[in-house]
Amino acid sequence: MSRPEATTDPTVSLRSIAVPAYGPTVIAAIGAGAIVPIVALSALDLGASQSVAALTAGLGLVAELFFAVPAGALVNRVGERRALLWASAVDAVAAFVALTAPSLAVLMATVFAMGFTSSVFLVARQAYLIDAVPASMRARAMSTLGGVNRIGMFIGPFVGAPIIHAWGPRAGFAVAVAAGLAAAALVQFGPDLTAAHEAQAKEESRDRTRVSTATVLWDHRRTYLTLGLGIMVIGAARSSRVVLLPLWAEYVGLSASTTAIIFGIVAGVEMLLFYPAGSVMDRFGRIWVAVPCVVLLGIGMLALPLTHSAVAVTLVALVAAVGNGMGSGIVMTLGADSAPEWGRSQFLGGWRFMSVIGGSGAPALISLVTAEAGLAAACVSLGGLALLGTGWLGYWVPRFDPVRRRG
Repeated sequence: MSRPEATTDPTVSLRSIAVPAYGPTVIAAIGAGAIVPIVALSALDLGASQSVAALTAGLGLVAELFFAVPAGALVNRVGERRALLWASAVDAVAAFVALTAPSLAVLMATVFAMGFTSSVFLVARQAYLIDAVPASMRARAMSTLGGVNRIGMFIGPFVGAPIIHAWGPRAGFAVAVAAGLAAAALVQFGPDLTAAHEAQAKEESRDRTRVSTATVLWDHRRTYLTLGLGIMVIGAARSSRVVLLPLWAEYVGLSASTTAIIFGIVAGVEMLLFYPAGSVMDRFGRIWVAVPCVVLLGIGMLALPLTHSAVAVTLVALVAAVGNGMGSGIVMTLGADSAPEWGRSQFLGGWRFMSVIGGSGAPALISLVTAEAGLAAACVSLGGLALLGTGWLGYWVPRFDPVRRRG
């Protein structure tokens, strides 16, 4: 008896599983969005220099890089529901410690811990959706997961703003405490949609030897070194856009408030595109989203040095936003397509690592190029690398695409 790749129940719809599948994610994202603007400010309040404050703000991403693979191993061992419950509880505790942190070291430790819970959340939800929805609607499920995460991150700062205004920057962590507790409550007391899948997996695993994470990663090394390098390109293009846009806006003299408005417009456009992106992937194939996503991000970066006004910067940002919005869920969808039946969560942990290493490496490259040749050169260099990477994606994505195989 083999475990199916995904449910074949034709009555399953995204609406029928919306609350248990996406509810914890959007709640946790609201908490994460509330603290994004205040981590660096909280570090400054505790005596950090500007460089150390910037490092503190980036510790969550560093933790995601280090803990992506262990997160997959944890989900594989304890199950998706329990992993979500533990991650929510740890997130709430870490946020409370950050709220009351007596020193910079304590704050940095808690921000690092939150990076781990973020990885666990993503891997657990992705692994569940692979089993919960038919393969024919997998991309819509994954793009919706990415979309609700963006919606939560968008709402979070607005929820935190009045609290921060009343009680100071660190009060924003109170939103994350409440979000962590609410997400844990929803997982604990909501319908357990993973029970049947986990029971079946446990029964069938009695006749199988437990596979180590190292073995899973090694057995799928070809996937990581082919399609996985492609998702590194996507991660690098996305993070480059986030770094370069505010730097260029400041370079051409735009105020911080104008830049914030541009980012708000960009976020709104991206949130409108996540479900259409999933529909395109399910109907026509992954290639029709993967390549346009990176092409538009690359064009946006290449065009940025040609802009010198708020209107021009906004137009270029919108081009990149359409690309990024079209790519909502593409990395998770490609990972779901490639994931094995056994060792699935462990594989997804490695997949998450590939994505994060691309996203974390791009800012370092931007810093290096900017120091040597200037910001405009960094825009052109990263935009050019993104366009070159589309060739790699164009070659490998169709070879792992189940829509193409069905066709």
